[in-house]
Amino acid sequence: MIEIKGLKVRFGEQEVLRGIDWFIPPKSRVGLVGGNGAGKTTLLRVLAGEADYEGSISMPKGHAVGYLPQDLVEVKDEVLLDYLRERAGLTDIAARLADCEERMSAASGDAVKPLLSEHDRLQREFEAKGGFGFDVEAKQVMKGLGFAPERDASRRTSEFSGGWKMRIALAALLLSHADILLLDEPTNHLDTESMEDTESMEWLESWLRDYRGTIIAVSHDRRFLDNMVTTVAELANGEIHLYSCGYEKFLTEREERRARLEAEWEQQKEKIEEIQKFVERFRYKATKARQVQSRIKQLEKMEITELEGPQKSVSFKFPECPRSGREVLKAEGLAKRYGDHVVFHDVSFVIERGQRVALVGVNGAGKSTLMRLLDQIEEPTAGRASLGLNVKKAYFSQESAQNLDYSRTIWQEVNNTGSKLLEGEKRNLLGAFLFSGDEIHKPVSVLSGGEKSRLGLLKMLLSESNLLILDEPTNHLDYGTKELFQKALLEYGGTILIVSHDRAFLDDLVDRVLEIRDGSVYDYPGNYSWFIEKRAEREARASAERAGEAQPEKAESKTKEQKRAEAEERNRLYRAKKGFVDRLKAVEEEISKGEARKTEINELLCSQEVLSDSGRIQELMIELKEKENSLKALYDEWEELSLKIEEIK
Repeated sequence: MIEIKGLKVRFGEQEVLRGIDWFIPPKSRVGLVGGNGAGKTTLLRVLAGEADYEGSISMPKGHAVGYLPQDLVEVKDEVLLDYLRERAGLTDIAARLADCEERMSAASGDAVKPLLSEHDRLQREFEAKGGFGFDVEAKQVMKGLGFAPERDASRRTSEFSGGWKMRIALAALLLSHADILLLDEPTNHLDTESMEDTESMEWLESWLRDYRGTIIAVSHDRRFLDNMVTTVAELANGEIHLYSCGYEKFLTEREERRARLEAEWEQQKEKIEEIQKFVERFRYKATKARQVQSRIKQLEKMEITELEGPQKSVSFKFPECPRSGREVLKAEGLAKRYGDHVVFHDVSFVIERGQRVALVGVNGAGKSTLMRLLDQIEEPTAGRASLGLNVKKAYFSQESAQNLDYSRTIWQEVNNTGSKLLEGEKRNLLGAFLFSGDEIHKPVSVLSGGEKSRLGLLKMLLSESNLLILDEPTNHLDYGTKELFQKALLEYGGTILIVSHDRAFLDDLVDRVLEIRDGSVYDYPGNYSWFIEKRAEREARASAERAGEAQPEKAESKTKEQKRAEAEERNRLYRAKKGFVDRLKAVEEEISKGEARKTEINELLCSQEVLSDSGRIQELMIELKEKENSLKALYDEWEELSLKIEEIK
C-alpha cells in the first residue's frame, strides 16, 4: 500500500499539488488523469523519489518502485540483452558471485566457511531476481514488445530509434519486477496503425493485468485506460478526486459530480448574497449588532464550494514566413547503416514549396533517422540531403533534449530564441501556452513531458521559418491543444514534413505521404486515408502475385461458349462502369486544377507584394477557404464514385 498525507509541491509561488491525502491499496490499478499542467507527471516523480515535496509518503519497507518517464530516456550504449541484465540488477550480483568464487578457489581452511556463506547468500539473491531464467524471460518480453529477440538481443542499444529506446526502457522496467509501477504515457511509442504494434499493445495490457503489484498509469490513450484501470484519480486545481470505477464510468460520474458542485455553488452564492445584503443593511444599527456579527461569523465559517474552472486554452499562429524557392527539400540516393544493419538505401524524393508531407512507417523503419539526415544533424552513409533557395527550417524532435536546454528556465529558453517580440508579448505568448506568473521561472529540467512539448513548440513558433520538420510533435498534447496546433499548421504559409502516429491529426493536415518500408521510400500523393487505401490495394496485389507464383495456373482449354460468355461479361461491366469512370476522370481533373490554384494562392500569400495589400490578402483568404471547401466536396465525390466502381462486379 501507499499512504500519502498532506502532499504539497510548489514551483515559486505556484502550488501545483495542494495538500493531497491519498491511500492506495495493494495491487491497485489506477489511471491518473487531468489536464495538461495539472501535475500528473509531478506526482509520479514525487512517488518515484525524483522530486521534492512537503508532507509524507509511506510505502512498505523494501518495496521497489519502477518509473517509466514519458520523455525519451538516455539508454546506455551496450548490447541490448546485457543492458537488460544490468538494469535488472543481475550484472552486479553476477560480478560479485564471480569474485566470491575466485576468492574461494584461493582460500583454505577456516577462510572458506564465510566465503561459502557469502556465495550462498548471493546465489539466493540472484535466484530471487530471476537470474537463472532471465535470458528466456527477457526474450519473451522483447518479443511481446515487438522486438525480434534472436536478432535484436545482440544488437547495441545505440542502433535503435528513439521510439524503440522507449520500448527498451519499458522492457527493462517490466523485467525489474518492481512492486510498484509508475507509468507515464507507456503507449506513446506504440503505433496502433501497425499490426505488429497492435499485438504489442495487447501483449502489454495482458502482462499488466497479470502483474501482482500496484500500477499507477498516466495515459491519453482512452482504450488503454478502459482495458487497464479499476480506479481513476483525477487531478484538478491541485487536488485529487477518486472514482472507484473504470475509465468509461469515470467520465459519466465526473460530469455528474461537476453538475452537483455547480448546483451547490449556485445555492451557496444565493446564501452568501443574502447574508451580505443583511450585513450591509444593518451594519451601523446598534439594535442589529449581535445579528450582524453572527452572520459575519457564519460567512467566515462557511466552506466555499470551489468549482473546477475550464482548462485554459492555447491559441497561437505561426509568424508570416519568408518565401523559399520552389524546391524546398531534396533527397538524392540517401542511405544509412549502423554496422551491418541497413536502415534504408537509395532514397530519393523532392518536397516542393507549400506541400504538407507525412513520413510514415512502423517503429524502427527509420523515420527519425531519415528526419535527422534531412535536418542535416546526422551524416548519411551515402547520398545527400539538401535545402533549397532561401529555406529557413525549424526542427522539432521527439527527443526533447534536442529541443531544450535543461540548464535554463522557461523564460531563459524563450529569450534565447532570437525573437524580436517585446517582453510583454513574450509573456502573453507564454500565458497562451499555459506558462503564467512565476511558473515561467521554473527550470526546464523539472517540467513534465507535456510542458516540455509545449515549450519546444513555442520555441519553434518564435523562430522565423518556411520549413517545419516535426518528429512526433503531438505526443504529449491533449485533444484541445492538439486541435489548435493542427489549426495553426493548416494556416502556416510554408512547407511541412511531419512524423506522427496520430491518423486523425495527419488526415486533415497532409496532402502527400512518404512511406518508409523495407529500406525504401514509397510516394503517395493524397491525404492519409488515401495512403491507407492505396497501400491496402498494393498489398492485395502483391499477395495475389505471390499466390500465383506459389500455385502456377494449370492450363485449361476453354470452349467457344465460355470465351463468348466472358466477353459478354466484360462488356456488361464496361457499360455499367462507364458513366462512373467518366465522371471520376472529370472529378480528378477538377481536383488537380483546384489543388494547383490552392498552391498558387498559398504562394501569393507569401509574396511581399500581396502582404503589403490587406484588401488583396482578404480576397485571397476568402478564395482559399472556398477552394478548400470545394476540394473537400470533390474528394468526397471521388471516394463515392470509386466505391461504386468497385461494387460493380
